[in-house]
Amino acid sequence: MDKEIKVDKKFANDPLFQEVMKEALEIQDRFAAEPIYSKTGKGFLKSVGVEELIKLKSDAKKRVEADSR
Repeated sequence: MDKEIKVDKKFANDPLFQEVMKEALEIQDRFAAEPIYSKTGKGFLKSVGVEELIKLKSDAKKRVEADSR
């Protein structure tokens, strides 16, 4: 899946665009489309498990504690 991604020059050095693109590419393999017979064109993001939720909550708690200091 290491395809070369063509990016418009006006976005190439934009830090926000780079961060969004990085996150999008990281979750790409977790996206699952609806069954082939579905007409909605929607899908869902597969969870990586409970460990991910625990880590996210822990990180958020640490940020809140650091911000309150």
